[in-house]
Amino acid sequence: MTEKRMDKMVPGDQKVAQDIGKMRSPYGLLNKSVRGLWALVWLLLFRPTPRVGFHGWRVFLLRIFGAKIGSNCEVYPSCRIWAPWNLTMNDFSVLSDDVDCYCQAPIKLGIHSRVSQYSYLCSASHDYEVLPMTMILGPITIGDYAWVCADVYVGLGVTIGEGAVVGSRSSVYKDVKPWSVVAGNPVRFIRKRIVRPDRPMKEPPPTIQIRKSRKEK
Repeated sequence: MTEKRMDKMVPGDQKVAQDIGKMRSPYGLLNKSVRGLWALVWLLLFRPTPRVGFHGWRVFLLRIFGAKIGSNCEVYPSCRIWAPWNLTMNDFSVLSDDVDCYCQAPIKLGIHSRVSQYSYLCSASHDYEVLPMTMILGPITIGDYAWVCADVYVGLGVTIGEGAVVGSRSSVYKDVKPWSVVAGNPVRFIRKRIVRPDRPMKEPPPTIQIRKSRKEK
């Protein structure tokens, strides 16, 4: 720290600066080694694969590193996953192009849920009210049939409820109620999500709301 910087510090700041300089990673050698190996596998065997037709291969690689993935899931090659062993994907769920799945804490996707391109699922942050800023973690859950649209930020500890839709370029810091449509930064409620009867799901959950046609009204 320069003398100019030291002159501007209030009493006690010098000790704080020294404490920040002593910050250490909370992860041990084994964790770092496995993440390093995964980064190499991602670079050589995961990222170069064709976008279509190789979902099974990418899922296979993720499972080797501890990911819990159901059937017919899709993970696109440009998707980045920090720690596969903290990822759970249920049947038919999707992580699209350039999604950043920062899963220091567990991240779970429900059945038929979808996270669209460029979205950022961030399960870790720092407590800025404590110096040095200690790391804080919180699991993220994307409910069944939920859709996180393009370029959405989802913060730690957030649950996106069943069937909810988060509009593009939104930021989510609190839980989203089931079967609601939200958008904005931070998100706000737009309306309820109602599924049209002309496009029903194969196995709709009991809480689903079917929109009635004008003739039925």
